[in-house]
Amino acid sequence: MTWSSWFTLIVAALLFIGLAFEFAADALLVGAVVVLAVAGIISPQEAFAGFANEGMLTVAALFVVAAAMRETGALDTIGGVLLGKANNERSVLGRMSLLVTTISAFMNNTPVVAMLLPVLTGWCRKHRVSPSRILIPLSYMTILGGTCTLIGTSTNLVVNGLLVNASKTNAALHPMSLFEMSYVGIPSAIAGCLYLLTVGRRLLPERKDLIDQLGESFREYIVDMKIQPGCRLIGQRVEEAGLRHLPGLFLIEIVRGEQVIAPVAPDQALEEGDTLAFTGAVNTIIDLERIPGLAPIADEGYEARAHERRGRMLSEAVISNTSPLAGKSIRDADFRAVYNAAVVAVHRGGERLRGRVGDIVLRNGDTLLLQTGPHFARAHRNNPDFFLVSGVEDSQPVRHERSMLSLILLGALVLLLVTEKMSTVMTAFIIAGLMVVTRCISVSGARQSIDWQTLITIAASFGVGKALENSGFVSVVADLIVAHAGSAGPYVVMLTVYGVTLVATELISNNAAAVLMFPFAVAMAGGMGVDPRPFVMAVTFAASSGFAIPLGYQTHLMVYGPGGYRFMDFVRVGLPMDILLMAVNTTLIPLAWPFHP
Repeated sequence: MTWSSWFTLIVAALLFIGLAFEFAADALLVGAVVVLAVAGIISPQEAFAGFANEGMLTVAALFVVAAAMRETGALDTIGGVLLGKANNERSVLGRMSLLVTTISAFMNNTPVVAMLLPVLTGWCRKHRVSPSRILIPLSYMTILGGTCTLIGTSTNLVVNGLLVNASKTNAALHPMSLFEMSYVGIPSAIAGCLYLLTVGRRLLPERKDLIDQLGESFREYIVDMKIQPGCRLIGQRVEEAGLRHLPGLFLIEIVRGEQVIAPVAPDQALEEGDTLAFTGAVNTIIDLERIPGLAPIADEGYEARAHERRGRMLSEAVISNTSPLAGKSIRDADFRAVYNAAVVAVHRGGERLRGRVGDIVLRNGDTLLLQTGPHFARAHRNNPDFFLVSGVEDSQPVRHERSMLSLILLGALVLLLVTEKMSTVMTAFIIAGLMVVTRCISVSGARQSIDWQTLITIAASFGVGKALENSGFVSVVADLIVAHAGSAGPYVVMLTVYGVTLVATELISNNAAAVLMFPFAVAMAGGMGVDPRPFVMAVTFAASSGFAIPLGYQTHLMVYGPGGYRFMDFVRVGLPMDILLMAVNTTLIPLAWPFHP
């Protein structure tokens, strides 16, 4: 090997070590690219060409599409369909195996997990099921669904971006169509789901929910919610409406005119104008506030109109010893005029407050849940009226009125990709732009939805991959493997490519593994004189098959804390999954993409 090959090998080895020890992936890859460019192994244009790659840009646009689906409540609707009337672990896993894989086939798996995580943990608290029994399957099923279509995961799009570049010199490396991966992806997803519903389910840990462990430390608020005209709860029974066993929330009574209904029976029908008195945790009160037509009535200053609530959020404030609010009822405090805020709920130490919220006389130390402008916490951080002021995360109102529109635009995205009327990247940007233009998501929301760290990681990894190729290291390794394993046939070489990619995915990340292994796969196929496509597909599927170690996939890390998992939980459940899918995928890939077409 030449000095450039050795130099690139050392840089790549240090990069792998850094990624394995969980240093910032974007910083490591950008640093590696800069070092390789300074050494002259790649040009400045090659170093940063990944930032203009179609696959990376498509991922960026799809972040906006997914965020718009979340902001309009469309994903919440899908989540409701997912759970339906499921009342046990087996039925939820069965529903997930069909619907989660289907959703993630057309949406990036990271936002799908982000959306379903609170839905499923809430269901677990309600039904006294440990989230550790549900959340690993959630992560795994989104990954399985992502291998079914081109847009299911960023890894597929990254490999497709590499194919777009390579097709200019090799016609066999033409870009993928939307459903090309389905030939192997769907059987693979079916096999993975069957494993999770049978053997894998027995291997899942049984851990006490973190929420239950810390339940005593929750601030217990009291809040009055009124059923407005047009609310979907009208005519439903309490249990049917999902208000019977809310996680962290208890329905105390219903006030109907002069009548007080307490205790509340599960078959009690709800009517327009009913006032529902709840006591419970702030995160569930946020969920209540997001139900269209259900509004807090403690303070007349509360803004209930959906279009006027866009710029408002929830904040918490603790009344100080010197506050003029002490000794006043909420109705008399006139929050809207004084603080440009409205009281939603009240918490007082360990005491369960009684009566109407608006009639509560405030005391020093009371914690108020407020509907405020976005800058309330910053504006009143040093206000002597409050001991502490903080915003409540994820409390912005949902754009329910545009839920159907966002679903239509998602359908248009799929239709345009299927018909291939235009390139994947243009289709994604057009739909993302329409999401912004039609106000399914705000411009600032679209900007914030983009995971820049992921994009930088993907873009920089292209530069490292190009360095491996330019330095001659790829051809050396490819020739070595072909010389030793080539006599056993292309299948054994493809199996080797799959195995090495899988290990790299587990140790570093899926996108980085795909980009780094792509040139090796193409070179090995060229050295054997066979079609490179099955080798490229082996890289694509293997890069989305890292189930045994939580470091390799972002969705694993997202469920790690909420599920109370330990490192070995993923090894115990994921290692058999890795082996199963390796057997399924490497059997089907040569059938779908023959070595000698």
